[in-house]
Amino acid sequence: MNILELIEKRYTAKKYNANKEIPQEKIEDLKQILRLTPSSINIQPWKFTFVQNPEMKSKLASVSMHNTEKINQAQLLVVFSVADNLDAFENEVVNEFPQFRKEMFHKIKTYNSEADLKIWLAKQVYIALGVGLTASAAMGLDSTAMEGIETDKYKTILNMKDYKPLFAMAVGYGAEEDANRLEVTPKSRRVLEDVVETI
Repeated sequence: MNILELIEKRYTAKKYNANKEIPQEKIEDLKQILRLTPSSINIQPWKFTFVQNPEMKSKLASVSMHNTEKINQAQLLVVFSVADNLDAFENEVVNEFPQFRKEMFHKIKTYNSEADLKIWLAKQVYIALGVGLTASAAMGLDSTAMEGIETDKYKTILNMKDYKPLFAMAVGYGAEEDANRLEVTPKSRRVLEDVVETI
């Protein structure tokens, strides 16, 4: 299956088969795939928290607005977090990155307010979400991107200090009775000419 066919067949799962387990090797592959996500100046301002423990998943589900059922059903929840303590993140940059990347980050930090810098860092994490959704489909897994979570409560439950959850992704196998399956609800997108311009 080529990438176009893969994306044509991908859909957002609304219900999951709670009894069908994801092979652990696929989960380990997904960890590596997210780690390899590209980012501006390769800044990598993220943490990916893989939640498989049912008790922890249930706690997070309870503060996930309209996504509670999906999270409880899905075998895996991936929480995408961004560096929120800029001083702590700068220490990571200084200790882990080559000199030229440190210099680039310092320039960006110098010319942007703290608020703008945080927005820029958060944009990088959204790239990882796209990678995660596509990778899940390529591995034969269904997924759901979820901004509908109470991020401050996620941060407390996950005991995060320097990072802040932005959104999550449920991963598993869609339930047969999911009304969002493509054979029930065909994919709906704007026509190509309205969204793509060729010059």
